[in-house]
Amino acid sequence: MSAKNLKNKLFGAQTSKEDVDSPGSGAATPTTTEAGAPLKINIPPPAGMPQQPREKEVLPKRPQQSDATPPAGDTTSPHPGTNSDTDTPKVEENKSYRERLLAQLGPRYRSVEEYRLDQSDRYEVHWKRWGPYLSERQWGTVREDYSANGDAWNSFPFEMAKSRAYRWGEDGIAGISDNHQKLCFSLALWNGQDDILKERLFGLTGEQGNHGEDVKEIYYYLDSTPTHSYMKFLYKYPQAAYPYKQLLEENRNRSREVSEFELMDTDIFDEDRYWDVFVEYAKDENDADSMSIRITAYNRGPDPADLHILPQLFFRNTWSWPKELPADMPELKQTEEGTIEATHPGLKKTHLYCTPSPAPAAPAKGGVVIVDGPSVVPDLLFCDNETNFERLYGGKNRTPFVKDAFHDHVIPSHRPAEPEPEKSVKEGLPKSPAVKTPRLPPYHTKAEIDPMDAETNGEQQADDTNGDAAPHVPGPPRPIGASGARQFVNPDKTGTKAGAHYVFSNVPGKGGCVVVRLKLTPNSADEDMSVLDEELFDDNVEARREEADEFYGKLGRGGVSDDLRNVMRQALSGMLWTKQYYQYIQKEWIEGDLGQPPPPPERKWVRNREWKHMYINDILSMPDKWEYPWFATWDTAFHCIPLAMVDPTFAKKQLDLMTREWYMKPDGALPAYEWNFSDVNPPVHAWSTFRVFKIERKMFGREDLDFLERVFQKLLLNFTWWVNRKDAEGNNVFEGGFLGLDNIGPFNRSEPLPTGGTLRQADGTAWMAFFSLNMLSIALELAKHNPTYEDIASKFFEHFLFISDAMTYPAGNDEHLSLWNENDGFYYDAIQWGFGHSQQLPVRSMVGLMPLYATLVLEPQVIKKFPGFKKRMDWFIENRPDISQRNVASLRERGRGDRILLALASKERLVRILEKMLDEKEFLSEHGIRSMSLYHHENPFSMNVNGQDFGVGYWPGDSKSGMFGGNSNWRGPIWLAVNFLLIESLQRFHQYYGDTLQVECPTGSGDYMNLAGCAEEIQHRLIHIFGRDDHGRRAVNGGNPKLNRDPHFRDYLHFYEFFHGNDGRGLGASHQTGWTGLVAWSIHQTGEFCRLPKTPRTPRSVAKHYFDEQINTPSEYGDGSLYSAYSERSEWDEPEPEDL
Repeated sequence: MSAKNLKNKLFGAQTSKEDVDSPGSGAATPTTTEAGAPLKINIPPPAGMPQQPREKEVLPKRPQQSDATPPAGDTTSPHPGTNSDTDTPKVEENKSYRERLLAQLGPRYRSVEEYRLDQSDRYEVHWKRWGPYLSERQWGTVREDYSANGDAWNSFPFEMAKSRAYRWGEDGIAGISDNHQKLCFSLALWNGQDDILKERLFGLTGEQGNHGEDVKEIYYYLDSTPTHSYMKFLYKYPQAAYPYKQLLEENRNRSREVSEFELMDTDIFDEDRYWDVFVEYAKDENDADSMSIRITAYNRGPDPADLHILPQLFFRNTWSWPKELPADMPELKQTEEGTIEATHPGLKKTHLYCTPSPAPAAPAKGGVVIVDGPSVVPDLLFCDNETNFERLYGGKNRTPFVKDAFHDHVIPSHRPAEPEPEKSVKEGLPKSPAVKTPRLPPYHTKAEIDPMDAETNGEQQADDTNGDAAPHVPGPPRPIGASGARQFVNPDKTGTKAGAHYVFSNVPGKGGCVVVRLKLTPNSADEDMSVLDEELFDDNVEARREEADEFYGKLGRGGVSDDLRNVMRQALSGMLWTKQYYQYIQKEWIEGDLGQPPPPPERKWVRNREWKHMYINDILSMPDKWEYPWFATWDTAFHCIPLAMVDPTFAKKQLDLMTREWYMKPDGALPAYEWNFSDVNPPVHAWSTFRVFKIERKMFGREDLDFLERVFQKLLLNFTWWVNRKDAEGNNVFEGGFLGLDNIGPFNRSEPLPTGGTLRQADGTAWMAFFSLNMLSIALELAKHNPTYEDIASKFFEHFLFISDAMTYPAGNDEHLSLWNENDGFYYDAIQWGFGHSQQLPVRSMVGLMPLYATLVLEPQVIKKFPGFKKRMDWFIENRPDISQRNVASLRERGRGDRILLALASKERLVRILEKMLDEKEFLSEHGIRSMSLYHHENPFSMNVNGQDFGVGYWPGDSKSGMFGGNSNWRGPIWLAVNFLLIESLQRFHQYYGDTLQVECPTGSGDYMNLAGCAEEIQHRLIHIFGRDDHGRRAVNGGNPKLNRDPHFRDYLHFYEFFHGNDGRGLGASHQTGWTGLVAWSIHQTGEFCRLPKTPRTPRSVAKHYFDEQINTPSEYGDGSLYSAYSERSEWDEPEPEDL
């Protein structure tokens, strides 16, 4: 049967163009296929059920149709590679791609996904051209802000996003794009109740939320491979009208003293009246540009419900900004029924095949459901991805069919009021001009808008903000179709934005299912039979999922529980989903575009004026694609640790990019984040670079010395910048400023002190010592291959010692400026007003723990390998005992295995700091190390300056102040990034001290363990945030019974920005799988013996650890264990819902 005949069979009898385009109908009517051919839905088993065998092996086939039988003499097959004398023997025909690859590679085979990664690394196949590179929020970003005052949130609010074209990127739900974001795909939905389509995620701005900006949606990143050969996304869509107004007003009325009002706090999910909408992407096994897209929606409610599914294909708007329209405009057009063709000068011709879907199916427990009812044929809609100036500003549009056309077409209440008089049919449709007509830019001036229109539209936008349906202002006459009704989408079926409108009516409740299958491919339907063959289509998706299982199955150690494997996989998948195309060209952004009026002149003074060299056009790892849809350099450094577990090439690329000349300033400064590229982030780039290098060496068996050397050379510039700019008096005590810790101190550290003087920061100085030691480590690694780096290693050795000494005795022996407090046994920040005049700020915070980061153990074989370095080190120890032996770990005394320790904290200071850090009445919580000591709950710090009080108290949850937007808090919550560095520091100390140093953990418990045991105990407590306890509860869920027990929620996780200091519940950005994704590395290393949360510890053994520093000393307990003194492997059998 030919593809053409099969397509005719699927779509049924052809309808007239006027019928398909009938305005106001809202959708195509479901059509019964010819001969009543049944269509199939493959329903995955519900969450928690055992995985069913593969469909192709055991499930029934669709009934064979008479017209599908080849005529006599016709030996062609719908499957390529068969019925040919030269084809592979039939025994090979049913082998999977994995089996064929295994036979081809033999012992070199690792997994299908790793083979794809190798092809990508060798530039043989561009497997990463298509990926989840669409942002989840482009509105409200600095890049889209052209206001005079830099108010990005109000310059481009959510209410404008559906109607206003973006300048610098695109957004959408579960979206993908090519790596230059020329062509985009995303999901839109309508439940029949909302005033707008659900085509982007809703959230509150920094001013609207009582704790800053926050997305108010429930969605999960469930799966992704590094090449994005398979991806899975879940969106939970309410069936009732979305509570936009309630979320806005309730949060706006709440103070910072109370928690945020979330979507789960409304009644929108009562009786489970919502849709589970799964979106899966699967690339063809041998074609990186062909993607099977399967959208499956389940009605979780008790009653039948309707659902509109609108997959959207669109071009990023690049043509509205030049003075003239480009001659080679991109175009989308319908070429056949259900087929959208995309042409772009920078892409190969691409098709989106939108085939009919089976009618809704009743609930099933997995398997194939044969649906005999009428199929649902999509209505293809077209418009242009351009601003609706008529709706927003009362201006003129270049084309009558603009960005928000689908809202008007589908939702009658969204349409503008009909103008008087109406345009007659005989007058015909207006033609699009070849040359662009004048139009209002996004950054229009008041003089360009009619005062009456401005007033009216301002009221409309205000109403939209409050969540009400906006009053419709009569606009210019709309085009009229032959039937006399207004048309909102292009009847010519062309444009730069297209959608396939599927309408599913009366989907059965309690698990009723609908499915949409789409194919995005450069191939024709004749070349790709999976376009029309549902079984081939589903087999392709299933094969990619199995390959993802194979890839992630290799990461978990044998004894890791299924629950923790799930946590690790979702954490890593979230890391891969939060890649985003990021474009920022500073010159164009500052000056404006030739096709638009110039931006306000004062705008150039608002932010980032000095970053004139910046030219970004890359795929970057984002902290959170909704809350933080922009890179932050120190976040990126932490992202790269878990990313290196699955894709070291991408991790290295991220670190390399930040040091390239189009990112790094000529003076060596690294960009912080788009709100202020000149702000100062902690210098963790060298640490991340060396850790990624070592992770790749350990897990993949290869060393990328070119990467290490290239980044190291640039970091020499960055180190010099720090020394010259952040050590103002040259005494090796660094102020730093913000340093990523937002509100950790009583003062805003990015602004001048209200007390006058200079803030000498314990963390700033500790970060620089940490920076020095990491540069020393890299230099020694490079010196193995190039002796020139031996001298550079000596230089960083001396830098470290001078900085170490300055932590207690600055230049001139000004003991009054000591950052160490002998009475408290802790490091504090200090304010200095000149020589001999300083005051410590006795706040017990993460600032005082960070000096532990600056720790390095030198192996004896390393010392012997570099005699020049050893000679310089010995000279310094002999001739500068005032520095080398004062208040730092002794350089003369050798540790376990004849090792040498470089550390800020001597053994005595280390023990005193750990007394507080491991005290559950201070820093140690059930879920990790708090950022502020619990001590300050009863003993807040306060300081009065000129009649104004400045203070710090223990806030375990959301911030109670507006400092740094109020959406993050370092006065008590647990942050995985800084915990991760503490864990590694303890492991390095253990390398040196071994069992000669035992500390009480927790303090006062009577349990003593070495520092490796302490490190692993902290790791396990962090894992306990996400793992189930023996009652099936996860701390991250904050005790929410639905999240913990509902079978459609309990296996899905959110990886929050930070966590409550007392109970571990998630806070801040809900999808910050950036540095929170570090939990995947912890599970990979210690999850095998991680006990269940809230269960007692069982002593086992002391370990050599994963740390790649040649820890070869056997366990003192003699059992060969790789794990810590307090670990327990436990299994939790998932209880049945009735048991819970």
